Amino acid sequence: MKPLVDEIRSAAHDEGFADVGVTPAVDSQGFSSLVQWIEHGYAGQMRYFAERLDAYRHPRGVLPGSKSIIALSYPYPRPPRSDCPVGHGRAARYTMIDDDYHDIIHPKLKRLCRHITQSCPDARARGIVDTAPLMEREVAELAGLGWRGKNTLLLNRLAGSYFFLACILVDVVLPYDTRESTAHCGVCTACLDACPTDAFVQPHVLDATRCISYWTIESRELPPVAIRSNFGDWWFGCDVCQEVCPWNRKPTRGYLESDSSVSPESSAELLSLFELDENEFRSRFRKTPMWRSKRGGLLRNAAIVLGNQRDISAIPSLLMGLNDSEAVVRAASAWALQRMPTPQSRAALGRRFAIETDPMVLTELARDEPS
Repeated sequence: MKPLVDEIRSAAHDEGFADVGVTPAVDSQGFSSLVQWIEHGYAGQMRYFAERLDAYRHPRGVLPGSKSIIALSYPYPRPPRSDCPVGHGRAARYTMIDDDYHDIIHPKLKRLCRHITQSCPDARARGIVDTAPLMEREVAELAGLGWRGKNTLLLNRLAGSYFFLACILVDVVLPYDTRESTAHCGVCTACLDACPTDAFVQPHVLDATRCISYWTIESRELPPVAIRSNFGDWWFGCDVCQEVCPWNRKPTRGYLESDSSVSPESSAELLSLFELDENEFRSRFRKTPMWRSKRGGLLRNAAIVLGNQRDISAIPSLLMGLNDSEAVVRAASAWALQRMPTPQSRAALGRRFAIETDPMVLTELARDEPS
């Protein structure tokens, strides 16, 4: 089987994967920690963890009969962070790829799986990218791709943490890598200290319900007031815990190369988003990572960022949001307008209060003072 692994490794590099490791499919060492994490409520609304919990015990929950896993890392470009102008919002760097990364990586995995089954006709193979119940970071660590940092992300001495993880599960035994994933964080706590919302309960434990990425991507609700004000300019996702990591300062050039095109924008213009209808939103964002939040989530996020910037030039756009068809957009816009208490915004808030029926929106309209 070693020639097959060598072929897979070569083919994976040709597909743009930066690192490849092979590990046995074994019971998850972190399963009990996952259970505790869910029981503490740290998963928030991400119910898919609990709903598929038993499948996380062993990779056979993803591919019955799994015996080996090929772990792969796929780097994404990381252009320098530029200033975020007023009226704009920051997005996590992984979104700067023009297409949704699932649409980029899945075809590559399918080609690698075909290569495996053609070379070994009796084998079954399945490729996944963060959508199946598999402890991917644990698997990648066992395969020698890196170690789990205190911010819970996988770190690599050459790549830092700016890469996607993917796995191919096979039901045959392959030669395993013997690389050790030694942790190199030492006493550094830069990622924990820099988190704008204090989302880390302790090293290696993230309370998602306090994480900006969770609220701007996963949640469909309005974030708590204390967390909204700490969003800063983050409109979709957050890179703070990665930006401050010493291992992300000087990545090896080979890990920066990617066969995916990159959007030159490091921030998104937010004001015009309030003018787009559902079809226009779909046309603009359907093939991007942002579509996960859908129209309501993206406008909610935009309103919160504009509220944090407190620039009155955003008031006309927020007035459109205040009368939006989606309650979460109206609520976020009301909160933002209260942080810009001009006669125009106060009058609009009063008019909305007189006709509003949604309890969440009414709560925001009834706040006595900006928060």
